Amino acid sequence: MDRFVIISGCSGGGKSTLLEELRRRGHQVVEEPGRRIVIEELERGGSALPWLDAPAFARRAVGMSISDRSSAASAPGLVFFDRGLIDAAAALHHLTGEADLAVLGQSHRYNRHVFLTPPWPEIYVADRERRHDLSAAIAEYDRLSSIYPSLGYEVHILPKVSIEKRANIVLSVLDGA
Repeated sequence: MDRFVIISGCSGGGKSTLLEELRRRGHQVVEEPGRRIVIEELERGGSALPWLDAPAFARRAVGMSISDRSSAASAPGLVFFDRGLIDAAAALHHLTGEADLAVLGQSHRYNRHVFLTPPWPEIYVADRERRHDLSAAIAEYDRLSSIYPSLGYEVHILPKVSIEKRANIVLSVLDGA
């Protein structure tokens, strides 16, 4: 769907801060499935966590991403997704070989412009929900950097500039689309 815009990239690269700025400017934002799943699993003592059962975690992320797309269909205007179905399916495919990325990539399209936040070691912080190290985050970023173009998306690597400038870049690209 052309109104659905993916903000993806390296963990700890500033995605959430960018999305908060886009929300502040009046846009609809869908929170990252992975963070929501980790919080739910930690609260209930579950095991679908990336450090305990990564395939179960990725399967939940795929399901949640599909549900998020359905829920967002009624929202007006642009809807920005903090990661989304392609990220979740790419993780599942990497872990298990499951998830046909080509099929999912065609049946659940997003705006052709995808914005990636590159690795930014100076701001990377592990926390309660993000326990992987920077090298794992960079490996995931590298996978996503090749997967999105292979599915026909035009990837825009966001520069390491202020959050206001990043938001302006995103909106400028989309205004010119």
